[in-house]
Amino acid sequence: MLQELSITNFAIIEHLDIAFENGMTVLTGETGAGKSIIIDAVGLLAGGRGSQEFIRTGADKAVLQGMFILPADGVTAQLLDEAGIDHADNTVILQREIAKSGRNTCRINGMLVNTTTLKRIGETIVDIHGQNEHQELMQPDKHLGLLDEFAASKIRKLKTKYRQQYEDYQQLNQELRQKNANEKEWAQRLDMLNFQVEEISAAQVRVGEEAELTAERDRLDNYQTINQALQQSYTLLADGEETPGAVDTVGTAMNALETIANLDPAFNEITVNVKNAFYALQDAAGQISNQLDLQEFDEGRLDEIEQRLDVLGQLKRKYGDSEQQVLDYYKKIAAELAEMTDSEENSEGLSQRVAEKKDALLATGRQLSDKRRTCAKTLQRQIHQELKDLYMDKAVFEVRFKPTKGQIFRSGLDSVEFYIQTNPGERMRPLAKIASGGELSRMMLALKTIFSESQGITSIIFDEVDTGVSGRVAQAIAEKISGIARFSQVLCITHLPQVAAMSDHHYFIAKKITGQRTKTSVTKMDQKSRVQELARMLAGTKVTKLSLEHAEELLRLAGEEKAE
Repeated sequence: MLQELSITNFAIIEHLDIAFENGMTVLTGETGAGKSIIIDAVGLLAGGRGSQEFIRTGADKAVLQGMFILPADGVTAQLLDEAGIDHADNTVILQREIAKSGRNTCRINGMLVNTTTLKRIGETIVDIHGQNEHQELMQPDKHLGLLDEFAASKIRKLKTKYRQQYEDYQQLNQELRQKNANEKEWAQRLDMLNFQVEEISAAQVRVGEEAELTAERDRLDNYQTINQALQQSYTLLADGEETPGAVDTVGTAMNALETIANLDPAFNEITVNVKNAFYALQDAAGQISNQLDLQEFDEGRLDEIEQRLDVLGQLKRKYGDSEQQVLDYYKKIAAELAEMTDSEENSEGLSQRVAEKKDALLATGRQLSDKRRTCAKTLQRQIHQELKDLYMDKAVFEVRFKPTKGQIFRSGLDSVEFYIQTNPGERMRPLAKIASGGELSRMMLALKTIFSESQGITSIIFDEVDTGVSGRVAQAIAEKISGIARFSQVLCITHLPQVAAMSDHHYFIAKKITGQRTKTSVTKMDQKSRVQELARMLAGTKVTKLSLEHAEELLRLAGEEKAE
């Protein structure tokens, strides 16, 4: 479970320290207060894609830290052991720093790791389920992965064995095809691979370099235009010599309006809007000033950039559309070159080995397919029960194995697609073609409910997955999320009072303007404040006696439901 989370200079959050507990925790608050930003922070700790845009304005870097308590014998522990990371006390501390320079520093229990390792380990600790995740159900090519996720404990060893056999077979089969070519083609291929490997190696390609250089070149090419625009903008905003700048003018208007803000709600609303505009202009003026300080022109550097971009451009024209593709191609041809150089087997002996590898691969593939079919039947039964709880009791769900005509895939010998009948009397049709958004959302929640019992994920996060539902369906979703919290810690962002009432812990996220900056705060709510917040969620801006009574009733009923 996620025990503690520390966020510094991340988006609009200057600094937050939050302690979490087991069970179901909800985060509520007004739109834009920073609820999703907290979830974004956890996502980055789990290996999500980072960006300099996450850094709070005016800060040099964003720092995220999370402390997790893990089971001693889970998948995460195995991965930590493989990576040589100590976890003797079953505690894992993930830390990530994103600097304005572009440097991305990741640590697990103090040990430096790359983002690939962080993601590989992080995804076994945290599972984030957002509003758009149900789109996986709209892509039939993802359905086999979802089935395997359900059947993970039963097929893991077979799947690992099959994948290794598949890689061995493909590698050997490729070698055979190459060896079967005539000697002239073999020699030509060898010469070409030597040249390409040397050319790419000498260039020392780095992912992201071209984008960085292009941006720097554009700034240098447009130095005069940029500098003039920044100077003019700053003068108009904050440095008016004869007349006040826009910031001062808006500030004067703000001060004038504040004298009448308390006389009428309409005046107060106008005052708030002007005040927000003032602070936004003030921030913009500061940013422009910072950019002016950074402006400089170096003609020699511009020549260096052009030469380097030309080298990268030539490599991309030859070997791929991006630096990553060039590096992937380099890795591929370097391995091929090593195989061609070292290989001394004759074609006849190699053919025999390829045939043996294929027979063994097919045998394992059939075993894997049998296991999948057995697990698919179990998944169907469990999905039906979960959909019944979510008021889709008439729906019929089916996992269909489609003919593959003897094809061999890296994932196995199977092609799978989910089918559903949403109304009695209709024929079974592909889920991706007939299910509505609300039905897809409930389908994904049903899958998460089932998976939570077997995956071993310590923290599951639901980011507004209940959007667009109400009434008894909202209550059913609330009970389902609460049920998931019996097996894993659940963090949930919600706008539904039914979901908030079912939580074990409730945090209120708010933002306020202090001085010239926006800050986000987190408050753990007691019983009394929970009633107030639920009443606000029920009634909107004006909390009435009836809405308070309704909120108390929601909490009472939620308590009874959880007790059962």
